[in-house]
Amino acid sequence: MTTAEHPGWHARHHDDAFEALSSSATDGLTESVAAERLLEHGPNRIEGKAGRGPLLRFALQFHQPLIYILIVSGSIAAFLGEWADAGVIFGVVIVNALIGFIQEGRAENALAALARSVASDVTVLRDGQRRRIDAVALVPGDVVWLAAGDKVPADLRLFDARALQVTEASLTGESVAVGKHADILPVDSGLAERANMAFAGTLAVAGQAGGVVVATGRGTETGRIADLLDATETLATPLTQAMERFSNFLLIVILGLAALGFAVGSLRGEPLLDMLMAAVALAVGAIPEGLPAAITVTLAIGVARMARRRAIIRRLPAVETLGSTTVICSDKTGTLTENQMTVRALVAGGQHYAVSGDGYAPEGVVSLDGQPAKPAGPLRDLLLAGVLCNDAGLAEQDGAWTITGDPTEAALLVSARKAGLDENALRQTFPRIDEIAFDSARQYMASLNRLDDGPVALVKGALEVILPQCATMLDGDGEPVAVDVEAIDTMARAMAADGLRVLAFARAAVDGEALDESKLAGSLCFLGLQAMLDPPRQAALQAIQACAAAGVRVKMITGDHADTALAIARKLGLASDGARAMTGRELAVLDADQLRGVVREVSVFARVEPEQKLRLVQALQANGEVVAMTGDGVNDAPALKAADIGVAMGAGGTEVAKDAAAMVLTDDNFATIEAAIEEGRGVYDNLVKFIIWTLPTNFGEGLVILFAVLAGVTLPITPLQILWINMTTAVLLGLALAFEPVQRDVMSRPPRAPGSPILDGVLIRRIVLVGILLLVAAFGLFLRWRGLGASLEEARTVAVNVFVAGEIAYLFNCRNLRGPFWCCGWWSNPWFWGGIGSMLLLQAAFTWLPAMNRVFESAPIPAAAWLEIVAAAVAISAAVGLDKWLAARRGASAV
Repeated sequence: MTTAEHPGWHARHHDDAFEALSSSATDGLTESVAAERLLEHGPNRIEGKAGRGPLLRFALQFHQPLIYILIVSGSIAAFLGEWADAGVIFGVVIVNALIGFIQEGRAENALAALARSVASDVTVLRDGQRRRIDAVALVPGDVVWLAAGDKVPADLRLFDARALQVTEASLTGESVAVGKHADILPVDSGLAERANMAFAGTLAVAGQAGGVVVATGRGTETGRIADLLDATETLATPLTQAMERFSNFLLIVILGLAALGFAVGSLRGEPLLDMLMAAVALAVGAIPEGLPAAITVTLAIGVARMARRRAIIRRLPAVETLGSTTVICSDKTGTLTENQMTVRALVAGGQHYAVSGDGYAPEGVVSLDGQPAKPAGPLRDLLLAGVLCNDAGLAEQDGAWTITGDPTEAALLVSARKAGLDENALRQTFPRIDEIAFDSARQYMASLNRLDDGPVALVKGALEVILPQCATMLDGDGEPVAVDVEAIDTMARAMAADGLRVLAFARAAVDGEALDESKLAGSLCFLGLQAMLDPPRQAALQAIQACAAAGVRVKMITGDHADTALAIARKLGLASDGARAMTGRELAVLDADQLRGVVREVSVFARVEPEQKLRLVQALQANGEVVAMTGDGVNDAPALKAADIGVAMGAGGTEVAKDAAAMVLTDDNFATIEAAIEEGRGVYDNLVKFIIWTLPTNFGEGLVILFAVLAGVTLPITPLQILWINMTTAVLLGLALAFEPVQRDVMSRPPRAPGSPILDGVLIRRIVLVGILLLVAAFGLFLRWRGLGASLEEARTVAVNVFVAGEIAYLFNCRNLRGPFWCCGWWSNPWFWGGIGSMLLLQAAFTWLPAMNRVFESAPIPAAAWLEIVAAAVAISAAVGLDKWLAARRGASAV
């Protein structure tokens, strides 16, 4: 029996649940019935789907249009007996496939992490006896008993809740522990409002409870998230989409040119085998063989740079996707906020105190009118009540402050420490005698402690419960006076309007050493208020401002209360004073078109459930946005996977979120996303630089072969020489562009429009210009030196060196697509100069080394030829510089 089959467990009496599940609160299930149900429902764990095997992943590396052309070209070369050409072509294909295979080797582990998020042992009632069993063996109908510190092993309908509090932030986004009870709730209660349910994978932090298992494994709310992960496709990134379109375009052009050359040559009566080799040469020349490797290396360099800035990339294309991001959908708890409840304000003796510092580190002060306040009088009484009527713990471990128990209670300990009060010393001095545990129905906790003047009951809880029971309050001198209900309500409402959670404190002298609820009613003395919130990260505020300057919008999507979310959003500049937050209940009634309209206007979404987070991401994508989704909880995982780039928190995030994301922030700092966007834009710039640098060579080589066929002359360069040019220059020259530093203006530009081509009209014109210049220089010098009596090998060597020298000269232009190359700094990229030096040495070997002459059919050339080669290269660079200058004069942008 699953949640899907009975979606309204929270709306049914627990006795009905027992009846529906054929179980009993006093005896539980029998072992025989449990064994039958285990066979029927399966183990209480989340099984993952089988992934693609290594052989299939390797085979899919060849499933690319340009690779098809290379395979066919290599096969034709082998058929014609050109074994050297065929071997090099197939070698290029295999190397590219291996690079892709290695990069995809890390399997996605989100479902395995979900399985690990469920507890391993549990106390269960079987045959009327309590026993500990492996949680995997739980079945619907089992009776489970929870205590503080237990991880909830399955979805439970509670029937006996005794001050149970559960942290559900990883599932619902609720930033504070949720009090649980066993009462019936409305059928339309949202996931975060089902206080009579305990969900698999959440943690009990206080109290005890008994519950009946209503769903296990895939039937739990955590299991439904696993189903969403299964159903969510990992999107192609803007880069992969653009490269696919670009590859398909190149495929058509290359095949067209090869077919044209073959047809023209055949009609002229040229031998068919020669025309086949010419077609192979043209195809090999026009294909940018180094492009896949260059993309991988450029992205990998981006990964290394981001890692130094505390962003770990799990999928390479995600590096570039960050540079395309137009909207960031951020979770609130733990992402935009510290995920550490912090007391911000105190009210005691009619005075309003401010508390500085964030998180659990007791660093900060309690101040009155800007001056540090002494812990005396009403202020000390208030803080003392917060310490003694408290079950939490606070400790420093390895330089970091950690808590045990409820985060709200821990915040009270921190506020006391900031005033100089140590909870350990106070608890020893004023020991607890008795207590009334917190209960969600009662909405308060009471502790009986032995103080200096005898047993005193200290009470904390909701203001609307505590205040009516107070007859007096402390004035500024610590003397009891008549309680001013209106003044207290006014102060509490003002703090709540700022998104603060307000707790009230009171005390009463007690006769004897036992607490009795009836004796507290109407006899309490009001001590004051402590108001707290999960504070926004200061670095997140600056990062949001930087994102806005870069044209990137930020939206908050959280499972927390609407008022709290909106207050935090206003502090972060995400929402104006008149803005409103839209709740999950409001989202549920919207169809897809209405939702697309809403996401354009609304920036804060609260009380949102996992499926709704996913819908919001998909609605933004339907509007043409490139969406980055940040989060740290189990409830964020489906949306993290569906987003163009999912960003998980590394330190405080769940394993489920990390494994579903494409990027993990090691410092859990929203500000790191801004740095990653900057690096992502730099990576894209460098990719464009490589593409605009390499394509003119391929275009020029293709034109040289085509014109040779059309003119009926010998090929100026052979297929093997073309591969030599393409692969050596791509590695030694082109990859140097991957190390170019990020340009200073990168974060002052708007995001690249989704769906925009990699190359715009200006860049395409430049590719054509350089390709034609290479054609004229290489073909012209080839024919010139043949006319001067040079051998075919010498003339081809001249043509090859024209291409290499032209690429070196053009490489300078490509360092800066918008202006002169010297603006980047002459020595800002040492790889640039190292690549040029290495390439010159290789070309010297290609030209003069006998072994290279034999393999590549090259030959030494005279000094006069070298002078003409250098002149041609300088002319190409000067022409490109003039084109950039003219483009700037016309106000055109190179990118």
